[in-house]
Amino acid sequence: MRNSRRGNVDPFIVMDVMEDARRAEEAGRHIVHMEVGQPGTPAPKGARDGLAAEMETGQLGYTVALGLPELRARIAQLYADWYGVDLDPARVVITPGSSGGFILAFTALFDGGEKVAIGAPGYPSYRQILRALDLEPIVVEAAEAARLQPTPADLEAVDFQGLMVASPANPTGTMLGKPELAALIKCAHDRGAAFISDEIYHGIEYEAKAVSALEISDDVYVINSFSKYFSMTGWRVGWMVVPPDHVRTIERLAQNMFICAPHAAQIAALHAMECDEELQANLAVYTENRRLMIEGLPEAGFDQIAPPDGAFYVYADVSHLTDDSRAFAAEILEQAGVAVTPGLDFDAARGAGTLRFSYARSTQDIREGLARLKAFMAARG
Repeated sequence: MRNSRRGNVDPFIVMDVMEDARRAEEAGRHIVHMEVGQPGTPAPKGARDGLAAEMETGQLGYTVALGLPELRARIAQLYADWYGVDLDPARVVITPGSSGGFILAFTALFDGGEKVAIGAPGYPSYRQILRALDLEPIVVEAAEAARLQPTPADLEAVDFQGLMVASPANPTGTMLGKPELAALIKCAHDRGAAFISDEIYHGIEYEAKAVSALEISDDVYVINSFSKYFSMTGWRVGWMVVPPDHVRTIERLAQNMFICAPHAAQIAALHAMECDEELQANLAVYTENRRLMIEGLPEAGFDQIAPPDGAFYVYADVSHLTDDSRAFAAEILEQAGVAVTPGLDFDAARGAGTLRFSYARSTQDIREGLARLKAFMAARG
């Protein structure tokens, strides 16, 4: 049967690494997972208990396309609590994960063939979703001097109808300060381009609070998720904040593309937002894991790293160790039993010389993984 050109997208390499790790575990090996950006904790207990009670008494069916009104209102309250932003709940759209938000945003904002600028290194699915929608990702190589975040200077010679940034970023964990984020929003607006802010790692910050694009402008799209800070990856529920005059467009698209986000996940998400004590305990684990990684990776021989501002990743330059990060990651998995992600997932031009290490799992796992990496590198010479 024939295939479309839109289906000709690159694989998400970290998912391939996960599959290789799964096969190794199936064969009886114990693998330390530093490859995937997935919290090692389940959804908060309050979320699970709240959903269990609802399942006994309520009917879980379709919700309205924009999501449960009480969840949208609670998310609006979060913006007041976290950022001091007075947000109309009508602008909040509940999505099937942040991925559903990307699809809705790209579809609502751009026509086929239009160009969307994204920084590299960056989350690989941006590029692939854009391509699948017949849009053209314009990859802008961010400089180390800017902590691998794009700047307006990087965009001067670039033609684009949209600009998308992430702060904290995947894979680097770096954040944009308010002046830097404002400059990028202005750069997009001056071009008549749409601006999209991926804020799915907000809440996982260490020395400073992440800045939301909504603190700067209402004429932006903001995408977030319950996957990371709220520890609900598999529940597939996220949200998006859009300008008031875009709500009906998004609603029509959501009705037809998704009907709604999963009702059960929306209920769990609503309860998760009241579990601050447990979520802050998770953050304390990430904080300790970050400390261990910053100390332990250089001791193991991965010494070209920068401390992340947020998220739960360390992005390492390993170009002095390999020119094939995919083969190097496979070697680490095979010989050390540690799964890590090749940088090629995030940066096609420079990623052959980088690796991403995730520290989202338990502190015990991180200690074990670092010990294995140290032994592996010592044996490698």
